[in-house]
Amino acid sequence: MKGGGGGGGKRRWRVLVIGVLVLIILSTLVPLAFLLGLHNGFHSPGFVTVQPSSPFDRINATKHPQRDISVRVDEVLHRINPVIPKKSDVHVGSRVMNGTSTSDSKKRGLPVSPAFKTKPSPANKTKTEASYKVVQGKTANASYKGVVNGDETQRTCQLKYGSYCLWREENKEPLKDAKVKHMKDLLFVARAYYPSIAKMPSQSKLTRDMKQNIQEFERILSEGSADADLPPQVDKKFQKMDAVIAKAKTFPVDCNNVDKKLRQILDLTEDEASFHMKQSVFLYQLAVQTMPKSLHCLSMRLTVEYFKSAPVETEDSEKFSDPSLLHFVIISDSILASSVVINSTAMHARESKNFVFHVLTDEQNYFAMKQWFIRNPCKQAAIQVLNIEKLELDTSDTKKLSLPAEFRVSFTSGDNNLASQGNRTYYLSLFSQSHYLLPKIFHKLKKVVVLDHDVVVQRDLSPLWELDMEGKVNGAVKTCSVRLGQLKSLKRGSVDANACLWMSGLNVIDLARWRQLGVSETYQKFYKQQMSGGGESREAVALQATLLTFQDKVYALDDKWAVSGLGYDYYINTHTIENAAILHYNGNMKPWLELGIPQYKNYWRKHLNREDRFLSDCNVNP
Repeated sequence: MKGGGGGGGKRRWRVLVIGVLVLIILSTLVPLAFLLGLHNGFHSPGFVTVQPSSPFDRINATKHPQRDISVRVDEVLHRINPVIPKKSDVHVGSRVMNGTSTSDSKKRGLPVSPAFKTKPSPANKTKTEASYKVVQGKTANASYKGVVNGDETQRTCQLKYGSYCLWREENKEPLKDAKVKHMKDLLFVARAYYPSIAKMPSQSKLTRDMKQNIQEFERILSEGSADADLPPQVDKKFQKMDAVIAKAKTFPVDCNNVDKKLRQILDLTEDEASFHMKQSVFLYQLAVQTMPKSLHCLSMRLTVEYFKSAPVETEDSEKFSDPSLLHFVIISDSILASSVVINSTAMHARESKNFVFHVLTDEQNYFAMKQWFIRNPCKQAAIQVLNIEKLELDTSDTKKLSLPAEFRVSFTSGDNNLASQGNRTYYLSLFSQSHYLLPKIFHKLKKVVVLDHDVVVQRDLSPLWELDMEGKVNGAVKTCSVRLGQLKSLKRGSVDANACLWMSGLNVIDLARWRQLGVSETYQKFYKQQMSGGGESREAVALQATLLTFQDKVYALDDKWAVSGLGYDYYINTHTIENAAILHYNGNMKPWLELGIPQYKNYWRKHLNREDRFLSDCNVNP
């Protein structure tokens, strides 16, 4: 009996010992399994970072092929596309030339070793090819419509910044720091892997190599910011860093650390891209709104020359108020611009002796403008320069020079009636405050033609005086690309929503009818009413007042009289330009500025007298 009882007790004791040993072994194996990444094959709804759908997957070195982290982070980096300048396309090209990245890394900015390439899925491949075609459409000389419809980045940029986005696309320059940027990318990836590799005692050599390469890259980047500053042997250092990173990717890593590092790349890139975009837009607007140094020099030299020279008697003073002649009015503060308008108009005139030009300018440019036309007369045409600030007008009238107002109008992709048009941004030019002074300034005249100073004339304009305007006040070219109902700043019900918008640039003004209808008084009334309401800018109020004032008072000229958009639209048909009587450079990219669109500058430049010595002295070369 004792023996039997003792044997049963021993068996029970042996079972307990085995059970304890099994528990000990399991308690050791379970953490080890998590450490080695074997749990990647299981779905855990409560642990997001280990799910296959998470931004960064763990790498299983035993069961799965090595995966490029750039593929997993693509969705995260895609969020910064709307704010990254398109110059990154040039950056991509430079990496292909260096031969340090595969097709996937071209878009991600992360290096992939040639020994560890991964095939993209069919869906990703289709998406990549589509994106590449959109970028390459520019070099294939595709139409603007196709580029805008295929590139949401371009459309978003235009809605926010206007013609700057077009100018930026057409003035790309090769990056001078492509290799430097590539070095920064590699450095970020190496830093992301280094903490995980450093925790592995068996990989001390790899840890030392990674640390050495990281320190070497940091030293090089601290000494230079452009490719020209890099040492001659930098290509070998790229190869060493690529090899170290490729080897590090074969080991299990701490995904949380990689995630943190790559998100730092995202945040830094977003901040840097946003800063450079805003800085570029500011400098672009600065170049548009300020006078270049060369043109300021020209104005000062002409002013000094005017006071040094003897007074010149004007023989055409009687023509200035003769209503039987053909009178043109130009409101301008630019010497070269007004000169080109007058030269091009007189050159194409059948009888230039019947043409009289009145240039309205401010006191600052008055003497320089006057001296220029004394030195550069235009055939037999008479030219009168008026200082608007010294004219004897009613004290209630504003005598400050104001150029034709230009309004940038942008449409979102939800505008159904413009969905078929690629160009989503337009620049509309309308009358300014100075235009409403014309009936008082030229009180002896019955009809004038008003030309903006950013136009070039290619045909004889004499037939404009023979038009029957059917009792209308303003003869202008209308554009139906923008209708009044699409302008959100206009109050609904006050205008015809389906009416096409008229433009300044070329305007035939019946001054007698203007005075009869009291157009200037009507404008002032609408302007004061809108301003008293508050909450809107002066520009928006002036736009509404002008459109309300000329409602049902505009005579539509034939479209062939003028073509507009040469100051912002790169894709105007050449045949349309050559057949137009007037070219209107409305927009920010005026032809006398360096920002001007190159293919349109020749139409303007050929009417400028480039032999004047002051142009060469001041280095004026538009």
